[in-house]
Amino acid sequence: MAANILTVDDSASIRLTTNVALSNAGYTVTEAINGAEGISKATSGHYDLIVTDLNMPVMDGLTMIRELRKIPSQMGVPIIFLTTESDGSIKEQAKAAGATGWLTKPFDPDNLVKIVRKVLGK
Repeated sequence: MAANILTVDDSASIRLTTNVALSNAGYTVTEAINGAEGISKATSGHYDLIVTDLNMPVMDGLTMIRELRKIPSQMGVPIIFLTTESDGSIKEQAKAAGATGWLTKPFDPDNLVKIVRKVLGK
């Protein structure tokens, strides 16, 4: 059975690139456009993995991760940060918040799939 992945990004082009890469690799993808929508979708469905941007309107990715980690059903769901930020302090904050992995934009779609497979163990 294909893993369900939630992608959270305010950029339509990034959502499209992510969706195509993951769908072509056999994953089922659901999209959200900001952290608040990401939390809503994450808690109303079952996802094996979440891929989120950092900088988004309404709620950023770091806040979304912190909020998700407070919800018992979301504590074990791996979260990959997909962002233009390469600042070490942001990485530390993301890790402390509960991010599982990190991928810097612009990203290679094949590399995204490789990281997703590694995180999911499939």
